[in-house]
Amino acid sequence: MKVGITGASGLIGSALARHLSGSHDVVRFVRHAPTSPAERQWDARTMAPDAVQDLDALVHLSGAGVGDKRWSTAYQKEILDSRVASTTAVARAVQQAGVRTLLSGSAIGYYGDTDETVDETSPPGKGFLAGVCVQWEEATEPARDARVVHLRTGIVQAKEGGALAKQLPIFKAGVGAPLGSGRQWVSWISLRDEVGAIAHLLTADVRGPVNLTAPEPVTNRDYTKALGRAVHRPTLPVGVPGPVLRAALGGFAGEALGGQRVLPEALSRSGYAFADRTVEPALRHLLGE
Repeated sequence: MKVGITGASGLIGSALARHLSGSHDVVRFVRHAPTSPAERQWDARTMAPDAVQDLDALVHLSGAGVGDKRWSTAYQKEILDSRVASTTAVARAVQQAGVRTLLSGSAIGYYGDTDETVDETSPPGKGFLAGVCVQWEEATEPARDARVVHLRTGIVQAKEGGALAKQLPIFKAGVGAPLGSGRQWVSWISLRDEVGAIAHLLTADVRGPVNLTAPEPVTNRDYTKALGRAVHRPTLPVGVPGPVLRAALGGFAGEALGGQRVLPEALSRSGYAFADRTVEPALRHLLGE
């Protein structure tokens, strides 16, 4: 199978490219001038059909990082525009070129901040990220003849990047703490399961939204304790106050203090076998403990 990947230099995209390269012909879509036959240049807002016409599937992971910068009004606009514009361009190219499968990025932010247990049948929630996810998924509509899967990804656990990489120095210093009350749910997934699930979905008989989360979400307080034990350091019993987070993160603080209890029902029904079902063993494995 010949598989294209946008966002191929990101945390998930680069790991996926490495994972697939042993069994598939992988094409990485990059913004710089190609440095090998396995790379193709694009600008994330336009994609010509002939750039994808030889592909069996395209995994679209491009978009501005949600947690990369403090949320200003301008950066929120970049988060939205980078997803909707690129997905629209990709979907149109997929449709015109007749690509059979499009796996397109999304996120569990779709469900908003909620204490309810949710799965793929649950409605969208409220808030900025929920609105982004709705528009992000709607942008795949031009690819109406392809099998389209929306990859509603949880909080990916990897020491190489993402939220965990930012937390590790704090926790290793022994000053890790819950966020706010710590009662909010954390729907996480290990990087190896994120990549394994996407590879599985390339050929699984699945379409529509798929939650990429581990089967056992945890509260933020329990996650904090598990990470502390994984790095063999104590954690603070008092949570980081909301005003401190808002000063540091801007609008993103509201998302950080919220949570979702998300179950991967569609992925489980499709027969995917998780490598990491519970958080502490997963953290110990990826940290080499």
